[in-house]
Amino acid sequence: MSSKSNSGAELWQKAKKIIPGGNQLLSKRAEMFLPDQWPAYYKKSKGCEVWDLDDNHYYDFSIMGIGTSSLGYANDEINDAVISSISNGSMSSLNCHEEVELAEKLIEIHPWAGAVRFTRTGGESCALAVRIARAYSKKDVVAFCGYHGWHDWYLATNITDAENLDEQLLPGLRPAGVPKQLQNTVVPFKEGDIDGFKAIIDAHGDNLGVVMMEVFRHGLPDVAFLQAVKDLAVEHNIVVIFDEISSGFRLNTGASHLLTSIEPDICVLGKALGNGHPIGAIIGRSEVMDAAQQSFISSSYWTERVGFTAALKTLEIFQRDDIPKRLNETGARLKSRIEEVVTQTGFNLKIIGIDSVPIFIFPGDHALALKTLFTQEMLRRGFLASNVIYLSIAHTDELCDKYIDAMREVFYFLQASLDSNVDIESLINGPVCHSGFQRLN
Repeated sequence: MSSKSNSGAELWQKAKKIIPGGNQLLSKRAEMFLPDQWPAYYKKSKGCEVWDLDDNHYYDFSIMGIGTSSLGYANDEINDAVISSISNGSMSSLNCHEEVELAEKLIEIHPWAGAVRFTRTGGESCALAVRIARAYSKKDVVAFCGYHGWHDWYLATNITDAENLDEQLLPGLRPAGVPKQLQNTVVPFKEGDIDGFKAIIDAHGDNLGVVMMEVFRHGLPDVAFLQAVKDLAVEHNIVVIFDEISSGFRLNTGASHLLTSIEPDICVLGKALGNGHPIGAIIGRSEVMDAAQQSFISSSYWTERVGFTAALKTLEIFQRDDIPKRLNETGARLKSRIEEVVTQTGFNLKIIGIDSVPIFIFPGDHALALKTLFTQEMLRRGFLASNVIYLSIAHTDELCDKYIDAMREVFYFLQASLDSNVDIESLINGPVCHSGFQRLN
């Protein structure tokens, strides 16, 4: 494997010179995986298989399009629906009827809601949800828990304290370019910290109009915490937004909060909703969503047909085949087998996350170096691998067997290196991977 050509790594070096940041998504930077060696670009993807620019073949046991493709890359049914919509025109001076069909379908799935707006990406979906919530509440301050994108409203919290976002998901996010006048308009609290949310209410009083939170990220939803936030929000006339862009299709079709009795005022969906095709949805109570008509919210490509078509077919497959159940059953089996490998090899790996999204915590002071070396050695064995696996229905038992066999070899190697006190970084053919946001050059 080490003798394979790697045109993608070469192209990535060129990209960094002419595209600031190298690409359009931090999570797909080569430096987040294996600097100087990651293939970086693909020619073809199907199921959970990827072919790079040199036609090298890999099984994707990593981010799977950063959680967008639960039904596998280039799913045949979705492809057929999308190709048909393109053949009939993906854009027109008139609106596509699929937009109304998708709105009706999402309201059917979310019976607490009465209206829907659509976008194409997660970050803008969160920004739109906050705009609507502020318009409805007529209050400026937003409390938040979790990761909610790149827009000014969110990054503004780091004007107040440069470390406010460090424990939400990504450290090192500077609010460069964000107007300083937004200072103190958005305030963080931690998952499970209801006293922290109460403190924000006490500090900001009548100016606090919105609370946005992820339903979960690294574990199952904390229902008591969600309910406590909702109860306080009702008491203080605060609009509740559930950001389910990442969690929406992992435990349940449509949104994880539907497994509880807790109803938000707005729910934001994305990622898996289009199975690789761009679509975002902001679902809400009719009276709250109607505030969108008080504010100018409009974009040409929010009316493009493909996203709506893909989402309708995705929802059909999810409901017909009970995809969340399949994903979590596959994940439970895989996690159990990984734990067996950990026991066999003696490699001290901790596994967290829900069953369909196993997350690895590498041990000790050399965690990042071990993660990088793991990625390097798995790549040599034909796997795109990192510290997280977004499982899809394309991850069959047969492919999971191949992954486990490769992982066992690599873990024996990693543990032997630790036992021999070898400098882990000396085994990496390049720099150690990044763990957060930073300049590339």
